[in-house]
Amino acid sequence: MATENETLNMTSGLHSLTDHHNTGNAFLIITYTIVFIGGVTGAITMSFLLLKMNTLSVTTTAIINLVVIHSLFLITVPFRLYYYSTDKWIFGFFFCRFVSIMVHLHMYLTFLFYVIVLVIRGLIFFQWKDKVEFYRNLHAVATSTAVWILALLTIVPVMLLWYGQSGDYHDSKCFTFQQEFKMDSVKAVNYTIIAVVLIITLILLGLQTFIVLKVVRKVSGSVWSHQEFRAQLKSMCFVCVIIFCFLPHHIFRIYYIQYVNNKQYSESHIYNEICLSITSISCLDLFSFGIFGNKLLRQKICSCSCC
Repeated sequence: MATENETLNMTSGLHSLTDHHNTGNAFLIITYTIVFIGGVTGAITMSFLLLKMNTLSVTTTAIINLVVIHSLFLITVPFRLYYYSTDKWIFGFFFCRFVSIMVHLHMYLTFLFYVIVLVIRGLIFFQWKDKVEFYRNLHAVATSTAVWILALLTIVPVMLLWYGQSGDYHDSKCFTFQQEFKMDSVKAVNYTIIAVVLIITLILLGLQTFIVLKVVRKVSGSVWSHQEFRAQLKSMCFVCVIIFCFLPHHIFRIYYIQYVNNKQYSESHIYNEICLSITSISCLDLFSFGIFGNKLLRQKICSCSCC
């Protein structure tokens, strides 16, 4: 009788895990499909609009870099869609690691460029800077290159060093790097990254809330009629994207690191993939910029640079 009950419990657990897996895959397919269509549309639209502009502002340079990092990430999305649709990886283990690294590289570079935009706008608001512009295109290119090199030298080597270096991996499976979390060094790095992202986000949220409230107190009449208030709301939108897209992954990762290798919490892997897919929704920022057209886009970027 005991053996029969154990068998029933095991069968029930397998069915539950399969249901979680199928539901999770459906969510991932829908999310990445929306991200791919909206992201590609936004990247193409923004590219054409930016070519028509002649500005050397730091904010515009950050947006150009967002186009680049979004575009590089979107190239890998069809491979994720194929895998979640067929539940089989046929592109080799090295490319699996590359696709896995790209979602993290995209997340942290996007986060970095958002922070740069918000910091620049904060400096201008408090009149520590009248405007922040590059004097030559070469300066913008050199600064962007330095940021990319720094990111590549910090994120990529760490992931290549640890991801896929331990555990039993199969050619038909991908994104199963949870065994690495048994290593204390991997846990320490992840906890540090989580703490840094949370602290920076809370600082940005507090700062932007303070700025918005200060603008509300300063202006008279309807706040919606004042350009300065609307400009600061745009900054708050960047903060909201950070909170919605990036915080769920980092908050869940605290739990994930602890229980990912526990058999009782084996479904946590699919939840981690779902949280990672939510970070990719940030690609839709280009789509939201592009659909408003050239005139409003120029006003947006100018307000980022001058308000």
